[in-house]
Amino acid sequence: MQAKDWLSALVVVFVWGVNFVVIKFGLHGVPPMLLGALRFTLVAFPAVFFVPRPQISWRLLLAYGATISLGQFAFLFTALYVGMPAGLASLVLQAQAFFTVLLAAVLFGEPVRWHNMAGLVVAATGLALIGLQGHAGFTGFGFVLTLLAALSWACGNLAVKRAGAVNPLSLVIWGALVPPIPFLLLSLWLEGPARITASLASPGWSSVLALLYLAYVATCMGYGLWGRLLAHHPVRQIAPLTLLVPVIGVVTAALALGERLSALQWLGGLIVMLGLLINVFGPTLTARFYR
Repeated sequence: MQAKDWLSALVVVFVWGVNFVVIKFGLHGVPPMLLGALRFTLVAFPAVFFVPRPQISWRLLLAYGATISLGQFAFLFTALYVGMPAGLASLVLQAQAFFTVLLAAVLFGEPVRWHNMAGLVVAATGLALIGLQGHAGFTGFGFVLTLLAALSWACGNLAVKRAGAVNPLSLVIWGALVPPIPFLLLSLWLEGPARITASLASPGWSSVLALLYLAYVATCMGYGLWGRLLAHHPVRQIAPLTLLVPVIGVVTAALALGERLSALQWLGGLIVMLGLLINVFGPTLTARFYR
C-alpha cells in the first residue's frame, strides 16, 4: 500500500479504538437507547438523500440495520452504561470474529478450519478469565451484554456476506434508517418520556460532542475510508489491522478514564488477542508449513 493508504488505515483503526471511550462520555448526559436513536438519525439524515441506495434487497438491508446497527449498539451502549469498562468492551467485542465463523458454518455450511477452532478455544479461555475476574465497575451483566453485541455484529456480517459487492458507506447510511424508531421506542419504554425530555433539553457538551463523533467520525468517515481501502487492496492485507482496535481501546480507556485492569484481566486480554491472531494468520502459517 502507498503511504496515504497506510495513514488512512491507521486513522480508521484509531477512530474505532477511541470510539469506546467516546461512548462512555456520551452516556454521561444521554441514556443508551436515546443515544442510539440520535446517533443513527444523524448518520441517516441528510446523507440518505445524497447517497444512492445499495443494490440489495430491502430484506437484506433490514437484516443489516437490525443486527449491526440496532442489535450491536443497543447491547453495547447498555453494557457500557451499566459498568462494562470501555477498554475491556473493545476487546470482548472482537468475539464477533468467532461468532461469524460458527454462524457461517451452521447457516451456510462453510468449513471450519483448524485455525478457526484453535483460535476460538484460545480466545474463549481468555474471555473466561476476563469474565470471572472482578473489576471496579465491572459487572457480569455488562460482560454478557457485550458478548450479545458481538453476536449481533456477527449476524450482521452474514447479511453483508449475502449482499456481496456493495458500497460499505452506502450500506451503513441506508442501514441507519432501520434503528432510530426501534431505539426511540426502547427509550420510551426503558428510560421514560421525562428522562428523554431532560436529556434533550440539557445533554451536556460531552454528550453532544460524543454524538457528533459517533455519527460522523466513527461511522461516516470510518466506514467511508475503510470501504475505499477494501476496494483497492486485498482483504487479507487490510482486515488484520482491526486487531489494533482493542489495543487502542484499552490504552485510551486507561488514559482518558483511568481504567486499570487486574493482572488476570491483562492475561485474559492477551490470550484473546492470541486467539484472534491464530484465527487471522492461521492460513498463512499453514501455507508456509506445507510449502
